[in-house]
Amino acid sequence: MQPEQVIQKVIEIAKEAGEFIRQQRKTFTPDKIEIKGLNDLVSYVDKTAEEKIVAGLKNVVPGAGFITEEKTINKTGERYNWIIDPLDGTTNFIHGLPVYSVSIALQEFDELVLGVVYEINQDECFYAWKGSPAYLNGHEIKVSGCPTLDKSLLATGFPYYDFKKQPAYIEIFTELMRNCHGLRRLGSAAVDLAYTACGRFDGYYEYNLNAWDVAAGIVIVRQAGGEVVNFKGGDECLNTRELLATNGKITKEMLQTIQKHF
Repeated sequence: MQPEQVIQKVIEIAKEAGEFIRQQRKTFTPDKIEIKGLNDLVSYVDKTAEEKIVAGLKNVVPGAGFITEEKTINKTGERYNWIIDPLDGTTNFIHGLPVYSVSIALQEFDELVLGVVYEINQDECFYAWKGSPAYLNGHEIKVSGCPTLDKSLLATGFPYYDFKKQPAYIEIFTELMRNCHGLRRLGSAAVDLAYTACGRFDGYYEYNLNAWDVAAGIVIVRQAGGEVVNFKGGDECLNTRELLATNGKITKEMLQTIQKHF
């Protein structure tokens, strides 16, 4: 199957899961919340959406394994693995804040080769694969042309557990806040990356991240012409739990601030 055919199948699966999530939000109540850990929430919606995604993907790339947030399947592939967050922004979903998404990536050995982020409330599907442009609902997208940090709009996220690095992180936040047009915190890393890919944000940084939070977004940003690095400036950021994504023009300035404090 060609990459274009694979991506269309993944888009269909992501949208089907998104429609399920959209419908469940209409009747969702707090008594359906489960606690995985400190401020780490989940519900039947996450788990059922993941099961639907896994079932849909099983025949798209035969033999592929799955790396999933909710661990509804335990299977690792030798060559290919799907990396799935069925509902990125669960806390937003639970509270009725309309920023959450489905995130699906495909990894070949150690390389990310495909990514789809479906933002459910805006019905916006961002996607790209190795060697392709990045797209939003069929239209090609590129990162912004913002030349300097002082003209940028940035996004970040805040840790909800493991607060050991919080003081240093707040120092980064404070310095960046004083040297850009603004900082936003939407609550879905996948959406933050997608919005960086299409130029709504000029840069995004966060730590305490998991592979399923960022895998698809990494592909989309890079194929849109952006840069994605870890806080040391290296290319490996899928499993380092820290990530900086930019339009490529403000990477150096942002890294200088991050490395000064972190």
